Amino acid sequence: MFFQYKLWKLIRFLKFPDVFLQQIVMKKNIVEKASALFSLRGFKSVTMDDLAEALAISKKTLYAHFENKEQLVRESSFFVFDSVCREIELIKNKAAHPIEELYTVKSAVLKHYQNEDTSPVYQLQKYYPDIYTELKDQEYGRLGIMVQSSLKLGVSTGLFRPNINIDFVSRLYLNGMRGIRDIAIFPPSQFDMKSLFESYLEYHARAIVTPKGLGILNEFIANTDQK
Repeated sequence: MFFQYKLWKLIRFLKFPDVFLQQIVMKKNIVEKASALFSLRGFKSVTMDDLAEALAISKKTLYAHFENKEQLVRESSFFVFDSVCREIELIKNKAAHPIEELYTVKSAVLKHYQNEDTSPVYQLQKYYPDIYTELKDQEYGRLGIMVQSSLKLGVSTGLFRPNINIDFVSRLYLNGMRGIRDIAIFPPSQFDMKSLFESYLEYHARAIVTPKGLGILNEFIANTDQK
């Protein structure tokens, strides 16, 4: 039955390729718009009516692509996650060394969390726990590999201590990055997101750098303080 369904879809695509391409473009537009609205106003505040209005489409068209809001929240969450990962990969390829990478990644990630009041991480955990858990597993997988790669490079170049436990430090780093975005722990009324990122990054880096790495780290901290 499954094979017959896939075959039917293939036949329809071959007969009506333009229709399928239009559907793909429409779904992409919906996800991008939803991601922007969720980031601005939060998952809980945005309704399917709001999305339909923002996209200038009917709710019927919206539901033709997504069965419910939860499905759209999932797609949007992973869309943003994938965008962040791809940006980090570009940074890794351009950075002169792992310490520069850390601070450039910080700036890139901050762009996705400008509206502290909506706290996507906190809202996912509260209202969509299954999506939160799935996304967290993906973070530890995909981002974990990138973090471990940077830590190994830092060790091999003499910037990070040779005796650090790579797996432990990478998990601790990712868990901390998630924790500082939790408004239940760090309320926006008391903590500025930019300051949280900078403080945590310095805390993390100072724990693993060598004297050689410390000199470079202090330069980045000084430059950050001047901005």
